[in-house]
Amino acid sequence: MYNIKTLNKIAACGTDLFDRSKYTVADDIEAPDAVLVRSASMHDMEFKDNLLAIARAGAGVNNIPVAACAEKGICVFNTPGANANAVKELAVLGLLLASRKVSEAIDWAKGLKGKGDEVGKLVEKGKSQFAGPEIMGKTLGLVGLGAIGGKLANIAVSLGMNVIGYDPFLSVSAALHLKPQVEVVSDVSEVYKNSDYISLHLPFNAETKGSVSAEVFEQMKDGARLLNFARGELVDTAALIRALDNGKIASYVTDFPNDEIIGLPGVVAIPHLGASTPESEDNCAVMAAKEIIDYIENGNIVNSVNYPNVELKKTGDVMICIMHKNIAEFITKITAVISAGGANIENFVHKSKGEYAYSMIDITGSADAEALKAIDGVIKIRLL
Repeated sequence: MYNIKTLNKIAACGTDLFDRSKYTVADDIEAPDAVLVRSASMHDMEFKDNLLAIARAGAGVNNIPVAACAEKGICVFNTPGANANAVKELAVLGLLLASRKVSEAIDWAKGLKGKGDEVGKLVEKGKSQFAGPEIMGKTLGLVGLGAIGGKLANIAVSLGMNVIGYDPFLSVSAALHLKPQVEVVSDVSEVYKNSDYISLHLPFNAETKGSVSAEVFEQMKDGARLLNFARGELVDTAALIRALDNGKIASYVTDFPNDEIIGLPGVVAIPHLGASTPESEDNCAVMAAKEIIDYIENGNIVNSVNYPNVELKKTGDVMICIMHKNIAEFITKITAVISAGGANIENFVHKSKGEYAYSMIDITGSADAEALKAIDGVIKIRLL
């Protein structure tokens, strides 16, 4: 029996995938074999040795100590693309909010309550202060063309915008899904210099923190409009405030407000609603549950952020799954131990990701788990 701990409310369509003859799913488990999480912070949690995996029902994993988990042989999964449509739809709304001052106009209109027959005249008199440009014919620049950025790019083309995008890690699959009108550039500065609207769709990490800096704002057109539905920390707040004050940025629409920008002229602060749709929560829950089940039962890793993605179908007697350091001659040592035990290797797959690696060995015969654990560099081993 495996114990699955939920740190947040996870949609039932996900948790129901766990066969209750094999799994217990609850929020009060003390020593779980796997964890399902959405937004709860795990940085101060202590992980037992039996913890195999953590699955984030969402894309970002900044609430999980990913590096520490890798060191302990805990596979961390996310659910890329599961909430992409929800965020894309909000980003489309963000394009319009960046132009038409709709949120300010709605707030202003609320103040007309009680004016009686004067409302119509007051509306006609006051509406000019909320005028804004159309997006048709304007240029949208995207920093990141993955699951969300690519969808937004295609929608923008359909809305009559010119679209340019930058993504140094653009996959073949993502590129093939882009409309031919989307211009992909090799230098991100081309996006910043030539766009009327700029939308951020890149991951948050040590390299990207504050990457939209004063120097980047200087590259932008005067009156550019910036959308941030990725992570608030990507933008240098002090530099943003200066850019809003001097007119370099006409509007900033973000799903990640902070105390310094809330209420500033030109800022539309949305309370992190990107993935807040029932469809998105369902998609994330289902994907996260499937990732954990496949890993626990079959040893397959799909959508991991700290270990390589590896899959192998079991055809022999035992599937050996080894998390280990990516060091020289490790494979030679593994095969020597297996051969010494008289087993035959039917299939073998090995991949690395930075300093960590994962090996799946399908064997006929038996495996000496203790001898395998004794190999230098082994972090965690399972026999399935």
